[in-house]
Amino acid sequence: MIDLHTHTFFSDGELVPAELIRRASVAGYTALAITDHADKSNTKWLLDNIVDIVDEFGAANNIQVLAGVELTHVPPQSIADVTQLARDHGAELILVHGESIVDPVMPGTNMAAIKAKVDILAHPGLITAEEVQLAAELGVYLEITTRKGNSLTNGHVVKLAQEYGAKLVINNDAHAPTDILPPELVHKIALGAGMSEEQFIQAQKNSAELVAKAKGR
Repeated sequence: MIDLHTHTFFSDGELVPAELIRRASVAGYTALAITDHADKSNTKWLLDNIVDIVDEFGAANNIQVLAGVELTHVPPQSIADVTQLARDHGAELILVHGESIVDPVMPGTNMAAIKAKVDILAHPGLITAEEVQLAAELGVYLEITTRKGNSLTNGHVVKLAQEYGAKLVINNDAHAPTDILPPELVHKIALGAGMSEEQFIQAQKNSAELVAKAKGR
C-alpha cells in the first residue's frame, strides 16, 4: 500500500514527520509522501524542513518517503508559479487541493492545476468532464480519498476517470494517527466508490509509478 497525501504538524497534522513515517510503516505501507499544506508564503520553508530527512527516516523504517507539498487555496493564476517554486526547492511530488464539496476552493483551481501539470489533483470532487479529459491527456493523476467529507464524491471522480481514461490514485489525506487506515479498509473504500478489483490494483500501480518517477527526477 502506498499513500501519497499526508500531513504533519508543519501544517495541520498532529504528528512529527518521524512518527508519521513510523506509523505508516507499521501499518504496512511501502511508500509515503509528506505533503503539508503550502502556498507561496511557506513552500520553501516546508521543503527546507522535509527534503533532507525523508531518505534517512525512510531507510530507518524500511519505507520510501517523498518530500512534497499540497498547494492549498492558491489563486488559480498563481498555481503554475508556485508549482515551479516547489520544484525548484526540492519537491518530489506536488499535489493541489482540488475543488471539493468540503472546502471553499477558488473556481478554476482544478483546471489551473491540470494545466500546470502537477502530479496529483487531490480529492477533486467538483471536477468536470472537460477537466478529467485534460488530466488524462496531460498525465495528471486524480485522487480517490478515504478522508471523511471529501470521500463522498469519490464515485463521481471514479466514473469520469473511467470514461475519459484518467489515472487514479488512492490516498488517506492523513492528518492524525487514526487517518492512517489499514490497507484492507482502503481496499473496501475503493470498491465502495465503484472501482473494480482490477482498477484498485491499477491505482496502486499508478502510485508506484509516481514514486519511481519522483525518485528518478
